[in-house]
Amino acid sequence: MSLSQNAQKIQEALAKQGATCTVVELSASTHTANDAATALGCEVAQIVKSLVFVTKTLKKPILVLASGSNRVNEKLISKEVGEKIEKADATFVKETTGFQIGGIPPLGHKQKIETYIDQDLLQWEKVWAAAGTPHAVFQVKSEDLQKLTEGKIIEIK
Repeated sequence: MSLSQNAQKIQEALAKQGATCTVVELSASTHTANDAATALGCEVAQIVKSLVFVTKTLKKPILVLASGSNRVNEKLISKEVGEKIEKADATFVKETTGFQIGGIPPLGHKQKIETYIDQDLLQWEKVWAAAGTPHAVFQVKSEDLQKLTEGKIIEIK
């Protein structure tokens, strides 16, 4: 079965980094962490939410990979970044990642994005992340998420 264009981009990005993960496209939506967990039959906490923020002064994109059950404490992220952050709007997200909200993958973006990973994701052997569309996902070992994204593991809640 062939993948949609965006899902194929993520499959290629994974392969380029030597990952053996397989992108799958589902008939059910994975737009939200709850939708994804229901569609995949896993815990919400095993879903990787890819959230894009922007620094207030420099307008630099920041990607936070959060456990699906956690809410991001923006003050903690701002402290790590060294500048206040705010949620990015849909236009900024599309321009910097190449993907729309609801399908933002943790890798394969238009540009390199400073990335922070929720330490709570490491409690799971495997987690599920978006793969470019609200219907595409891939499963990855949580320990490999840091290698694939070069993200910094931190407390985010």
